[in-house]
Amino acid sequence: MSATHNPATITYEQMMALFLENREQMKESAKELDRLMKETDRRFQETDRRMKETDQRMKETDQRIANLGDRLGQLVAAMVEGGVKRMFQEKGYEFEHHYPRYPFGNKHIGYGEVDLLLENGDFALLVEVKTNLSVDDIKEHQERLKKFRVWSDARNDKRQFLAAVGGGVVRENVKEFALKQGMFVVQQSGENVEILVPEGKPQVW
Repeated sequence: MSATHNPATITYEQMMALFLENREQMKESAKELDRLMKETDRRFQETDRRMKETDQRMKETDQRIANLGDRLGQLVAAMVEGGVKRMFQEKGYEFEHHYPRYPFGNKHIGYGEVDLLLENGDFALLVEVKTNLSVDDIKEHQERLKKFRVWSDARNDKRQFLAAVGGGVVRENVKEFALKQGMFVVQQSGENVEILVPEGKPQVW
């Protein structure tokens, strides 16, 4: 720390010393400011790079979701074209109408969508379709059926609801789990579909 000087008695040498000291301090401050500006600029560049990477990942994710939606749509169409209504008729269930991606719900229970709805005057069958069906998908479908039941009761729709799950890939343990839950299993078999029926009576919602 520099000594305190009385301006009335300061000498030329002392004034020059103060000037040189202040100049060095200004140089150090300028260097520190330059360092901080460069660091700030580096951080901005890093943030910009990360934002661009995040944006690219979001675009890739959106594309995967779009591709998945297309694939699910193709699976649903394949099941319809593969004779799913006829196959259920052979099992004793004659469905007159089918509706892919059937929306339902309200603000009280939330909104949802059924991948494929088959219906007639007595029954409606809600089919959940996945490219690679899992046990968690089946559990989610059970929750979907509960909401669909509440929504239908509020609309005075008292029909019985049956459930089915299907997929491009249905592993054996997943298939067994679905059947134990009283659900039909719909799986592709070449260009047609195969329907597996749960033992006993199917679960009714």
